[in-house]
Amino acid sequence: MSTKPGALHLDQFRTLLPSKATGGGSAKRLTNLMALNVDTSFYLRYRATTNPDFGTKFGQAVHIKDQSAIPISDTDTPLSTSAPIPPVTTAERRIQAIANTAGFHFAMIEQGGSSLYTTMALKVTSLEVLRIVVAIGGVETNHFSLWHDKCGNAVSQPLAGVTDPETGTFFPDLNASGGEATQTNLILPEPCEFIPGLPDCSVVRPTIDSLAGAQAAVAALTADGLFKGQSAGFFTKVKRLAKAADAAQRQVG
Repeated sequence: MSTKPGALHLDQFRTLLPSKATGGGSAKRLTNLMALNVDTSFYLRYRATTNPDFGTKFGQAVHIKDQSAIPISDTDTPLSTSAPIPPVTTAERRIQAIANTAGFHFAMIEQGGSSLYTTMALKVTSLEVLRIVVAIGGVETNHFSLWHDKCGNAVSQPLAGVTDPETGTFFPDLNASGGEATQTNLILPEPCEFIPGLPDCSVVRPTIDSLAGAQAAVAALTADGLFKGQSAGFFTKVKRLAKAADAAQRQVG
């Protein structure tokens, strides 16, 4: 991490214990991946012709609550566990559900980043900073497309139908309805309402501050459980940073 004056340090908040599973290491963490509430509404949103920027709300494609996205211990997920498709034993179904959760969580994080970087780009004055924001933002969108496709594997045959024996989280066959709203091989964003007066367009959505800004991102990640166990001081700091980011304004002239 940079030690230049003004550099942002969060090392003091690396207080969360790592997983006890092999490979979890001993270093304490900023984030918690062991009890996530993954918002899967993006799966429906990007297949719709409506846009949350205009007030549309979307439900959950899969209900993922208090679910780990990494192995918790070698007892919970033994190292000898195989990964047949579909999984059969309790341990196999448990580790598959964990992997499924990770896939949806990656997609959730990346679609949020796509919105956040788009929103932040509108606030930038420096061309150098703008280059950084749009360059990273483009990769976030690329990552979202990848994980959007990958998490679809968890909810299509032959893998669909897995239930986590520990939490009861169920990964259904999203193709079973026969509708395009959940068809798993449709990963490109549908055209939707965007700028009033213009035709529908395939765009990143949402892109307004209240839904896609830094404060919205912090709220979403907190609800996700990614910061579960963090200190009050951590939340004070990240909320202050997010508020300042949202307040930034592009200087013209």
